[in-house]
Amino acid sequence: MSETVKPLAGTEAGRAPLTVGAGGDRTMELDRAAEAVVFGRLQAAADDGEKFSVLSEEAGRRSFGADYPLVLVDPVDGSLNAKQGLPLFGIMLALLDGPNVADAVVGCVVNLVTGESWTAIRKQGARRAGRPVEVQPPQDRGRIELLGLESNPRSLVAARQLVERSSKIRILGSMALSIAHTAAGGFDAFCAPIPMRVFDMTASLLILREAGGVASDVRGQSLDGLACTLEARTTLVCAPSEEQHALALKSFGATP
Repeated sequence: MSETVKPLAGTEAGRAPLTVGAGGDRTMELDRAAEAVVFGRLQAAADDGEKFSVLSEEAGRRSFGADYPLVLVDPVDGSLNAKQGLPLFGIMLALLDGPNVADAVVGCVVNLVTGESWTAIRKQGARRAGRPVEVQPPQDRGRIELLGLESNPRSLVAARQLVERSSKIRILGSMALSIAHTAAGGFDAFCAPIPMRVFDMTASLLILREAGGVASDVRGQSLDGLACTLEARTTLVCAPSEEQHALALKSFGATP
């Protein structure tokens, strides 16, 4: 995949606008090329007799003979970074045996710039670059030292109290990679205070859970029952541990 996407990143050819994708965003040539690679491999699986459906940010839902399992695909998560030539974007894939977040069986996020992979299998743990995820302990258990924030500018206002209680902030521009790094303790907490698509979170939320992390919306409500569709949206607060999650939720007046 990286050999398809990286040569287009930051180029006029990669930024060439095409149609509006199923997710509502403008599809660029970079998105189209990445999705073509993914669907080529999925079609090969179908040709070998596998039956499943696919939900893609660009193409929408397609059936390959069965409603489930369902493959969620975001061919380029962080596509604005890729469009601008900023070297942080990845591919997100999740496999579900039902319609909701809790039905995720397998999650995979790959940084298409570095090649680093994040994977998880339900009830079998999470792995980073092929090894079990090692979670960094917090520097200060009573404080959010490093906060990851979703990239919508309104997030700075909506998460103001959390921002003010944090020592440093990072905005990566890739939801999937931000949550994955939170799973490993790279962030003490990650927050999307403005409702974002559940679709974009699904693989990384499984990685977070299997690494021992915790996630909820900003009210402290579980995300498990949310439908994995292109339309479903939610706020998000996640952290590598229950303690750090509870600390982040305090800024919103909520408890786990």
